[in-house]
Amino acid sequence: MENNIDITQIIIDTINRIFEMLFSSIDNNLYSILDNITFIGSNIMNDSNFENLFGTSTANGILLIANSLLLGVILYYSTKYLLSHFTYHQVESPGSFIIKLILYGICMNYSFFIISFVLDLNYNISMAIRSLGENLFNKTICFSELINTINTSMSINASSINIFSLDGLIKSTLSISLLNLVFSYSLRYIMLKLFILLTPFAILSLTLDSTSWFFKAWIKNLFALLFIQIVISLILLILFSMDYSSTNLLTKFIYIGGIYCLIQANSFVREFIGSVSTNVTQTVKNFNLLKK
Repeated sequence: MENNIDITQIIIDTINRIFEMLFSSIDNNLYSILDNITFIGSNIMNDSNFENLFGTSTANGILLIANSLLLGVILYYSTKYLLSHFTYHQVESPGSFIIKLILYGICMNYSFFIISFVLDLNYNISMAIRSLGENLFNKTICFSELINTINTSMSINASSINIFSLDGLIKSTLSISLLNLVFSYSLRYIMLKLFILLTPFAILSLTLDSTSWFFKAWIKNLFALLFIQIVISLILLILFSMDYSSTNLLTKFIYIGGIYCLIQANSFVREFIGSVSTNVTQTVKNFNLLKK
């Protein structure tokens, strides 16, 4: 009987040590990454390779392709306008087309600076929300500080955790949930870069009424991806505004609810606006990029 108890205790201790190392690794490495991939400004474009891909002038990168398509748009409209004299199909006037062509052509070639301004504006709004929390609560409103607060309030120590206790179960739930956050916000980071690269084409699509739908879909998805950042800032502000007690079981479940709310932020925005999903549980079949 004693041998069986010893074997059981060895197994329990081994499992606890495995999870201790896992949670310690997550605590030490993961949360700072979350802050970097969640709160994004124009620094996402401060990469020489990305700048070259986007185009540093009209003669290279994505801008070169966009300007080539600009000539294609002129050819398309000219052909359509010429045929309208035979088919009597109504098209927009040449004057209106030329004005739009010049206006959107200029905006397209300055799209790098336009999108940089939009990214910085969104970043400054989220920073203003976080700064408000810092002034009110004397804490840095970020994921790293949130995890420290959670571990302190819940009296959780990753170096001496019992996975088979309630605290151990809650710590496991929080760590797995935050790992899910990293995957989701990493996907959002990549999707933002994709939509930034599509900026010249989105602006170019406004030159023709028949292609303007592309700009509407692009701006809706881009706005949703950026707006998530503001929603996350507000959720963090609410979490830091609460007064917690380590002896109160409700505290622990409120923290889990807060983390779950951060995970579902994308779904809230998608339901509210209708946009691309960055939930890692989405399948390719359900990944509707241009959902209306």
